[in-house]
Amino acid sequence: MKSLLGVLALSLICSAPALAQEKHEAPPPHPPAHGPAPARANAHPVENRNYVDKAGHPNAPHVHSNGKWIGHDTGKNDPHYHVDHPWAHGHFSGGFGPSHVWRIEGGNRERFWFGGFAFSIFPADYGFCDDWNWGTDQVVVYEDPDHDGLYLAYNVRLGTYCHVEYLGGV
Repeated sequence: MKSLLGVLALSLICSAPALAQEKHEAPPPHPPAHGPAPARANAHPVENRNYVDKAGHPNAPHVHSNGKWIGHDTGKNDPHYHVDHPWAHGHFSGGFGPSHVWRIEGGNRERFWFGGFAFSIFPADYGFCDDWNWGTDQVVVYEDPDHDGLYLAYNVRLGTYCHVEYLGGV
């Protein structure tokens, strides 16, 4: 009986740290069903914006499990996402949305590829892809309703996204 009580006490002691940990909302269990809606207004972009809208959420543009896109709200006139020559390398034709999940095959933020297609993170979003794994992360591509020449690459593992420019075939 003493050993049973000892095991029970040890189990409770070991589980206390896990019970005390703060609960964080995980990224959506699957990619969003659709991309963001066009921004309603042309808001003025804020420098050094904080994207943490709830405790445990990343300080990066992200998507809630209910499909709400956080951070895609500054509209067409946001100078951070101006492309001088939209579609300079053509249009991405690999498919959009959750039925097209791609595994990144290599590269870095300046050039990464999957399925024979190459992309680059748009410079305004460089700080949001530091934790991307350029050899194994899965991404889903969505059309950007506000910024000609850009797409949105949603990182399935992290639940975050970045603006990307299509660079053509590999």
